[in-house]
Amino acid sequence: MNQLEGRRILVTGAGSGIGKAISLMLAARGAEVWLADLNADAARTAAAEAAAAGGKAHGLEVDVTRAASLAAAADEVFAAAGRLDVLVANAGVSTMNHFLDVTEEEWDFNFSVNARGTFLTVQTFAKRMIAQGPIAGSEVRGKIVTTASMASRQAAPLLVPYSASKFAVVGLAQAAAKELAEHKVTVNAVNPGFVKTSMQEREIVWEAKLRGISADEVVADYLRLTPLGRIQTPEDVAKIVAFLAGPDSDFMTGEVVEVNGGAWIS
Repeated sequence: MNQLEGRRILVTGAGSGIGKAISLMLAARGAEVWLADLNADAARTAAAEAAAAGGKAHGLEVDVTRAASLAAAADEVFAAAGRLDVLVANAGVSTMNHFLDVTEEEWDFNFSVNARGTFLTVQTFAKRMIAQGPIAGSEVRGKIVTTASMASRQAAPLLVPYSASKFAVVGLAQAAAKELAEHKVTVNAVNPGFVKTSMQEREIVWEAKLRGISADEVVADYLRLTPLGRIQTPEDVAKIVAFLAGPDSDFMTGEVVEVNGGAWIS
């Protein structure tokens, strides 16, 4: 039997990129997945893709910066399923600029989604999780995974607001893990690196312009900084999230799992 069979999971930022890859993999491995995204069409299209591949999936429009939107999503999931076994707080954004040129708007944009949005998402669903019984076959009531970034461990130039907001995501995950442990809810984070997504492609263009080099040179730098020698795929991250969503990670909490081909040690 698939270890995720029957687990009910919600993923934010699920309409594209890493979130979509996570959702498709979890659904393929037997979970019932709610794909939540600010872009409702993207969420429903991704959910349809998961369903077409034989999975059980639903698309939801959710704004992670609004507590009311998250509460409505929680109401919908719990009305349909009665519980939520796993939350993947993945929604995130980035901007790129030289530190001395960073605007208040850029700072606030990164923190509103990455830090505040993750906080509201985790808090909203943790309140529901601690009131439910244990996951079938497990000692824990719920599992939470947050998507941070390699930039949360090794601050990145040109990504000051993003790096700072992802440091906040890690701090949130570890502090929440300590408080929620008594309720048998685990919280862990993953740190992706240079991932082949549309967001990363935009960052490559921005970085090339800011550094006055070509996009190919930026990619070459990424490869040089990744010991395993390739740009990672969203599926590389999804595999680790699937592990954290399953029973084999039940005794892990407060962990930050590096999923970046060793780039964080470069």
